[in-house]
Order: sequence, then C-alpha cells, then structure tokens
Amino acid sequence: MINYIWFFMVFLGGLLGIILGKGEIITKAIVEASDSTTKLIIGFIGTMCFWSGTMKVAEKSGLTNKLANILKPILKKIFKDVSKDEKALGAIVMNITANMLGLSNAATPFGIKAMEEMDRLNNKKGVASNDMVLFLVINAACIQFVPSTIISIRAAEGSLNPGIIILPAILSTAISCLVGIIICKVLQKYF
Repeated sequence: MINYIWFFMVFLGGLLGIILGKGEIITKAIVEASDSTTKLIIGFIGTMCFWSGTMKVAEKSGLTNKLANILKPILKKIFKDVSKDEKALGAIVMNITANMLGLSNAATPFGIKAMEEMDRLNNKKGVASNDMVLFLVINAACIQFVPSTIISIRAAEGSLNPGIIILPAILSTAISCLVGIIICKVLQKYF
C-alpha cells in the first residue's frame, strides 16, 4: 500500500511540475540528488569496508564469543521460556552479540535461526510468543558499541570527528533497549 502512496505523490508532484512549467527545475533537482547520492555512496563504501574488516577481526579473535559468554546469564533471566533451550538461547546470544558489534550482516542469520527456534518452542503456532516479541524489541533497539554505519556516513560527509558518535550511541541504544525490555515485561502481564 505504501508503494502506491509514494508512487502517487511522486507522479502527482512531477505532473504538477510539468503542468506549471517547472519541468526544468524538477529535472535539475533529480540530477543533483542523483549526483550527491552517488558521491555519498562512494565515500561510504571505503569507510564501511574498514569497519566491516575491523568487526571481522573482532569475530575471528573471539571477542564476539567472549561477549556472548557475558550476555548468556543476563539473557537467561530476561527470556524465561527460552532459557531452558540451549539452541534457541545460543542463536539469541549470537544475534545480539553480532548486533552489538555492528555485524548486522552476520546477525541476520542468527536472528532468523533464533525466531525459528522460538517458534519451535511456541505452543501457539502462527502467534508470536512473549519471548519472540521481546527478542524483536531487543533486536530493534540493540545496544550498539560500534555504530559503524553512522560513523561511515559521517566520514563520507566530511565530519572532522566521525567517531564522536560512539558514546552517545552507546547511551541512547542502552536506554532504548532497557525501556523496550521494561515495556515488554509490563505488557506481558496484561496481554
């Protein structure tokens, strides 16, 4: 549905621009936007490659496994139903660990596996369990130790200190994750 809305807005805007004799301005705006987007992406690729490589080194060095071992006892307390199943909890731990370190591409398969494992344990097939909802909230508001995408965008746009975002990102994501967990736990009692 949203595709139709966007198409309608773009089509109507372009049509009105042509009718009002502003076709040249529209064309110029499209070309300039395409040019600036291309420059951003090219600048973004180099920085993103650097952070992806750094995160791969962290993964290969065992940093992700160490972080997973720290998280496991905490997650056992948060996820009541899943905590008894090692396969489900292992997938959750690896997904959250990869997300914390900015390895979103590596986190996706673990997230899918975690949902499959939680669905296997779910008594009501086709309906998300409380642990599934909580996992989704934690995944969406996951604490970011290295916000590599934001750092890359800031570097591509010429920021003098692209890494200055790290501490605010850690604080804001930690607060949002904590609020998400609290809200889920409160709502679980009523729904």
